[in-house]
Amino acid sequence: MFGGLQHWIETQHARPAAPTRAWIWTLALGIATLLFGFHLTQVFPQTGYDIVPGYGAPVLAFEFAGSQADLEAIFGFFTDPEQVKRLAAMRTGNERDYLYMLLYAGFLSSGCVALWRELRLRAILAATVLPIAAALCDAWENWLLFDIQAAFTLGNYSPAMASLPYPVAAKFLLLAATNVMIGGAATRLGRWWALFGIIAILAAIPTVMAIITPAAFAWALIPSAAGGWLLLLALAAAGSWQAAARKSPLVDFGDIATTPPIPDTAPPARRVFGRRRT
Repeated sequence: MFGGLQHWIETQHARPAAPTRAWIWTLALGIATLLFGFHLTQVFPQTGYDIVPGYGAPVLAFEFAGSQADLEAIFGFFTDPEQVKRLAAMRTGNERDYLYMLLYAGFLSSGCVALWRELRLRAILAATVLPIAAALCDAWENWLLFDIQAAFTLGNYSPAMASLPYPVAAKFLLLAATNVMIGGAATRLGRWWALFGIIAILAAIPTVMAIITPAAFAWALIPSAAGGWLLLLALAAAGSWQAAARKSPLVDFGDIATTPPIPDTAPPARRVFGRRRT
């Protein structure tokens, strides 16, 4: 099995430069991810009861909740008439979040495949598993959030809260690593792509800061992820245009043929030293 996979990878690496349909899939999934993401932000509660401003959206505060006091700051007390609305909106948003996981995992994975077919670097092909792993961590996180919210609704404490930091940190770190790979690949595609690639790489730094101190930097997680995602969407648009309109790859590095030097058929004439005979 692995031998066949290795042979296929080597065959793809040696193929001539050609346009790839993976860019079209990436573009379609990227647009769907963008539109559904905008929709999802409107489904989740827009404000919390008394959350720290550094969290930004209440859903981020919920993901980093570590105590009953944190939950009360998000949803409010039972005497608050808005508590029920916040709880209902949070549950609906997390239910629809499963579709969002499929969309962003497909978008980022297909983008890595398209970049690999352009650059033929195995590291980029290996990076296709990063967003898939991030989506699985996201699904685990949502399962814990449902349990935490159900317990909070009954006035109880959920033991799932102790496990919550692990899938949350893993999800965001895996997405940041994906953006770093996308940015690194972009630096090989030309001067302007390299500039945006460096920006996407630097934009991943706040992810670590947010995980360490979420109360101050959790708000930066969304723009941090957006750096690499928007770059990939722009690459997908350019790659799709090249493939559909010009029938060419995004960047054609050319096929450099290495031919051995042809030896001379006749040896060079030897110089004769001494007195010329007449």
